Amino acid sequence: MSPFDPDRVTTVTFDSYSTVVDVASAEAALEGYVDDPAAAASLWRAHSLFYTMVANQIDEYEPFYELNRHAATYALETYGADVDAATRDEITAIYHDLQVFDDVRGGMERLAEEYDVYVVSNGNPEMLETMVETAGIDDVLADTVSADEVETFKPHPEIYRHAAARTGTPIDEIAHVTAGWFDVHGAVHAGMQGVWVNRDGGPWTPYGPEPDLEIGSFHDLADELGV
Repeated sequence: MSPFDPDRVTTVTFDSYSTVVDVASAEAALEGYVDDPAAAASLWRAHSLFYTMVANQIDEYEPFYELNRHAATYALETYGADVDAATRDEITAIYHDLQVFDDVRGGMERLAEEYDVYVVSNGNPEMLETMVETAGIDDVLADTVSADEVETFKPHPEIYRHAAARTGTPIDEIAHVTAGWFDVHGAVHAGMQGVWVNRDGGPWTPYGPEPDLEIGSFHDLADELGV
């Protein structure tokens, strides 16, 4: 693991889905439609990410919510759910109301006392608006930065460079906080310090660079930065 340098940090950016809100909580919307909602929710999430990475490779952009709808369709069909388009759209809408991790509000408040705090996300602006409202963090965020602005998804370096430009921060002065290993890789590759939120104590992937800092909650980062 690379040494984390608190003195370099002037801006803190956060991922959204899996970092601020719990994508596993989408299984609640699948109950009654499939026999294993947790597995179906996991497949749904995995395919939404697969689609973003394929979209980057073939330069064929669709907003994340549309890709997420495609992924929900695939997960429902894989698990044998026979639902019409309207029901599928009702299920997909759970992404506007996912559960918020307990440390989010308090941890962000502490960090916002000393740093500009942003969300940098694959989510399109409409998704981010409802996520910020659900998480109750509008007053601590300086702004949100969406992949929709550059029509490019993580972990492509363009979105991290765009985030640096939008925040007015040299890219090496940004600490990017995320639960996604691929997002850590993307941030580090682009020149940010990558902070991995490992709430469940799982192992780090053996592929690619290690995070600059591993934390169990947002409060751990606040402690590391002395705020």
